[in-house]
Amino acid sequence: MEETMKEQLLPNNGEDLKKKIWNESKKMWIIAGPAILIRFSTFGVNVVSQAFVGHIGATELAAYSLVYSVLLRFSNGILVGMNSGFGTLHGQAFGAKQYQNLGIYLQQGWIVLPTVSAILCPLLVFAAPILNALGQDQLIAETAGIIALWFIPLTFSFAVLCASNMFLQSQSKIVVLSCLSTFSLLVHVFLSWLLTVRFEFGMTGAMVSTTLAYWIPNVGQIIYIFCGGCRETWRGFTALAFKDLGHTVKIGVSSCLMFSLEFWYNAVLILLSGNMVNAEVSVDALSICLNMNEWAQMISIGFMATASVRVANELGRGNAGAAKFSILMILVTSFSIALVVFVVFIVLRGELAYAFTTSEEVAGGGGSFVASSWV
Repeated sequence: MEETMKEQLLPNNGEDLKKKIWNESKKMWIIAGPAILIRFSTFGVNVVSQAFVGHIGATELAAYSLVYSVLLRFSNGILVGMNSGFGTLHGQAFGAKQYQNLGIYLQQGWIVLPTVSAILCPLLVFAAPILNALGQDQLIAETAGIIALWFIPLTFSFAVLCASNMFLQSQSKIVVLSCLSTFSLLVHVFLSWLLTVRFEFGMTGAMVSTTLAYWIPNVGQIIYIFCGGCRETWRGFTALAFKDLGHTVKIGVSSCLMFSLEFWYNAVLILLSGNMVNAEVSVDALSICLNMNEWAQMISIGFMATASVRVANELGRGNAGAAKFSILMILVTSFSIALVVFVVFIVLRGELAYAFTTSEEVAGGGGSFVASSWV
């Protein structure tokens, strides 16, 4: 009798588990899919730029890598760190249903972050002497000084984008963000090919395409916000944005100190590689490796954001068991995808680098770095 009951119960338990896994997977991917797509597409703009610049020349690739990985990431680290403080304010206001405050915090972000970008602009204006002082190769530093001027509008674009992104993310407007970032990446791929390969405009063509790719999501988000996409939270410009601005800046600065170091880590590695004997090859190979790894890590970052949302949702409902199960599902899924990416990188390590360069020496070094970084 007991054996019969067990036989009847086991299939039901199995079916319940399958249903539970399926339901949690749907909830997970509804959040993770757009979150990964946003980060993958946004970082993909840099990967595409680097790929086209690498086929222009090894010196140009090294110079671009120095500007992006050292100077731009230094300033972006500060902007992202400060913006995380705005994220706390946005989340608290939305959770408390103080919808008008979200519009005020957005305007404060548009005041503070571009101001910080303006303060950091001398890093790009004087890029050549700064990189020379840091021991970089003179030819690479001089080329980087020219490229750095193209990055000035990108820093302001990133500042505006950070504030708008946080405003929309706090309201779960993920689909809008993912559509804009994907469209921007596709346009960037086409324009980069058109300007650098078809019309052979070289570095100028690559940087024009990169600049447009950074500003397309900005324009799209601003149009969406101003044209009624956020009726409850955006009620027009107000002088209240200047009230308690000092307090908001303090929150941003405290957050900046915690988040910036993560951005600056790779900058140190690139600077060290630039002091080696064959600086051009070393910088090129390491930058290819770091960018490929970071692009793959956008998947993990997307899952991290998903875990935060799912756990918060379940704990808010008082369901700790469901929160634990959600974390387990995210861990298993993330690990499975990472394993597939690992195998692809190991198998194709000698070929992937050729997407960024025509130099066999650089491709060989980049492939070795990729393999060692994933082992």
